[in-house]
Amino acid sequence: MDEKKIRDAVKMIIEAIGEDPDREGLIETPDRIARMYKEIFVGINENPSEHLKKTFTVESDGIILEKDIQFYSMCEHHFVPFYGKVHIAYIANGKVAGLSKLARTVEVFAKRPQLQERMCLQIAESIMEYLGALGVMVVIEAEHMCMTMRGVKKPGSRTVTTVVRGCFEKDSKLKDEVYRMIKV
Repeated sequence: MDEKKIRDAVKMIIEAIGEDPDREGLIETPDRIARMYKEIFVGINENPSEHLKKTFTVESDGIILEKDIQFYSMCEHHFVPFYGKVHIAYIANGKVAGLSKLARTVEVFAKRPQLQERMCLQIAESIMEYLGALGVMVVIEAEHMCMTMRGVKKPGSRTVTTVVRGCFEKDSKLKDEVYRMIKV
């Protein structure tokens, strides 16, 4: 990540909105934003396979659900945050990931300029690919600051996206069970 370019760009934005980048309260802002971007966009160079390669053998064929995984991401359209929770349900095919690895997979995709719909799909496809799951269902509930602080200004509105793959696509009872378990 080119922190100098970020600092220079932020200084230009400060000037462009009619502020003084040398004013006491703003003088360190370009540096703070550069450090923040390095942190919140760390997922750009990460691969979910790193987190999902450590697995454990199981003989279970039941639903595994990790719910209420909190996340923060940045909308790629306005570069303002969206945040909420992710629910991941899957049916193992002989191997499971550690529960923290599911949360880390969410972070890989949340820590990029992102769209909620794409993030939902990326998480589901990673579970299918790297765990070889029989099926996966990912549900994301999020509040988007581009909806609440600008534009239409509707605080409290939430966007819910789902992606289903494998056995969840074919079995509506399985899907309904996941919805019941997460109580969407």
